[in-house]
Amino acid sequence: MANSPQSKKRARQSERRYAVNKARRSRIRTYLRKVEEAIASGDQQAAIAALRDAQPELMRGVTKGLVHKNTAARKMSRLSARVKAIA
Repeated sequence: MANSPQSKKRARQSERRYAVNKARRSRIRTYLRKVEEAIASGDQQAAIAALRDAQPELMRGVTKGLVHKNTAARKMSRLSARVKAIA
């Protein structure tokens, strides 16, 4: 348990950051799930639109330090390949 004033402050900051990061991660997963659902439905236009919406959200996760750059690139690459394969 935090005892010193500084460690108490760090614990508060950590809780705040955790909440923000959790919301952001959830938002990214939602956008990725929408792409997955569009791919599963077989509708290429919907999948392209969902992918276009998901990309900035995923890249925002990279700039915020939530997702590693290569992880985001790999996810985008695999999703776009799957969207392209619908045709």
